[in-house]
Amino acid sequence: MAVGCGNSGDGPGGSSGAAHGASTSSTSSPSTASSQRPLSGAELCVSAVGYWAREMLDGGEPYGDYQSMGLSNRQYDVLREVVDAARARERHRGAPADDELIDRQVRRACAERYRDGGPSVGPWQR
Repeated sequence: MAVGCGNSGDGPGGSSGAAHGASTSSTSSPSTASSQRPLSGAELCVSAVGYWAREMLDGGEPYGDYQSMGLSNRQYDVLREVVDAARARERHRGAPADDELIDRQVRRACAERYRDGGPSVGPWQR
C-alpha cells in the first residue's frame, strides 16, 4: 500500500499549527494571493498558540509533543504560559477566561518572544 502526503501545512517558519487557527479563502484569485505578505513569526505564533490555547482550555488534550501540534519550542513555551495563567484565573475567579483575555495574553507573549525576530534573525546573528 502506498501512502503519500500532500500539503503538510508547513508554511513560513514551519508552523503547521498556524493553519488550524488561520482562516483561508478558497476563492482568492492568484493576483490577490500574490499580494499578501507572509506572516511574521509573531503573527504565526498568535495564530497557532491561540488555537491550541482554546483547545486545551476547552478540555481538549494536545496529542503527542509540541512538534506534533505544529509548534516550535518557543511557541510551546508561550502556550504553557497562557494556559497556566488562564487556569490560575479560573481557579481564583471561578469562571473560565474569556476569549479577549486569551487573545490579549497570546498577543503580548508572542510579541515579547518574537521582538528580535525568528531563529534566522536576531541579536545572536553576526
